[in-house]
Amino acid sequence: MIPRYSRPEMADIWSPQSKFQIWFEIEAHACDAQAKLGVIPAEAAKAVWERGAFEVERIDEIEREVKHDVIAFLTNLAEHVGPEARFVHQGMTSSDVLDTCFNVQLTKASDILIADVEALLKVLKRRAEEHKFTPTIGRSHGIHAEPTTFGLKVLQAYAEFDRCLDRLQAARAEIASCAISGAVGTFANIDPAVEAHVAAKMGLSVEPVSTQVIPRDRHAMFFAVLGVVASSIERLATEVRHLQRTEVLEAEEYFSPGQKGSSAMPHKRNPVLTENLTGLARMVRGYALPAMENVALWHERDISHSSVERMIGPDATVTLDFALARLTQVMDKLVVYPDRMQKNLDKMGGLIHSQRVLLALTQGGVSREDAYRIVQENAMQVWESDGTISLLSLLQKDERVTSVLSGDALTGLFDLDYHFKHVNTVFDRVLGQ
Repeated sequence: MIPRYSRPEMADIWSPQSKFQIWFEIEAHACDAQAKLGVIPAEAAKAVWERGAFEVERIDEIEREVKHDVIAFLTNLAEHVGPEARFVHQGMTSSDVLDTCFNVQLTKASDILIADVEALLKVLKRRAEEHKFTPTIGRSHGIHAEPTTFGLKVLQAYAEFDRCLDRLQAARAEIASCAISGAVGTFANIDPAVEAHVAAKMGLSVEPVSTQVIPRDRHAMFFAVLGVVASSIERLATEVRHLQRTEVLEAEEYFSPGQKGSSAMPHKRNPVLTENLTGLARMVRGYALPAMENVALWHERDISHSSVERMIGPDATVTLDFALARLTQVMDKLVVYPDRMQKNLDKMGGLIHSQRVLLALTQGGVSREDAYRIVQENAMQVWESDGTISLLSLLQKDERVTSVLSGDALTGLFDLDYHFKHVNTVFDRVLGQ
């Protein structure tokens, strides 16, 4: 987690101050529940709320001696609470605090990520509708295929991120669990009612079986979802990068006044934001594997997962938050060039209509094999001429074609609008209009 790729709201979730505040709330709520059960005096629970405080620097100082972060926190807390602090952490173990806190943090991070995707969806919907019928060339294998619209390109991204939203909401539900079950998770020294109370106060559900730690399959699923969202970011970013290539230049990132693209070449306008997003996506995906490796812990508990999660928790969520916000900015300000799209559509002399000719010939009685051969022979001449010869002009001279298709029928096969007759249908499927 570095400032360059961090946004304050998400980064704050992972600050030491925020973490210890969550620890305090867990302990204080547990005290309330213990007092209600009669395990500790009500005055002790009240004292924790009234006098409870901590200092990050002091906790760090104590930890350097005791080599245990939860004990260091509790020691500092006791310095403020006084004698009643002996009732804090009754029947609890460190994992009760650490795991519940971690899941609170991941839940809060989920809320930000969900809001990020919702903001991105609004932009994608607007840009898709704006270019609903803007003709552009569809490409397969990077080669001109058949016409599509730029709106459909953006709509595909909208549909993908709408699925990402569903996945993030499911991941949030998966990770929002609480464990206050004591050593090895048997509740031997703490009543399950304490766990239920803390869970309700912290906005979490009760972990059915915690074995001292919350099972890490939950976390594996969570970070895997972040990796999938990152992959969707990279997919759209890669599309923008390709569209900005000089030979294509159908769309490009907004280039602000005073911006410079190269220290050596003053003419450069590079897709730096989407290249950056590609790199950030790689990092987020990289955090999914160690989360999966954390699932297999020894018996009821070990801490091999701890060092991993102290890194991937902040890094994955902060990075993905930044990437989603950056992608939203890119798509909001994306400069689109419909004239260049049309120019590229016309570049290869009508080859993009070859399938319509093929189908028309088969419907006219020509076998598919013969029809394919006829169209391909003419198409290869156009290909080799780099589009200086039109496919239509060659077909109009080919008796194998004209004997089956009239002049008007043949010309009609090169109508661009034909390809867009079901665009509204696709939009209705996705947007439900």
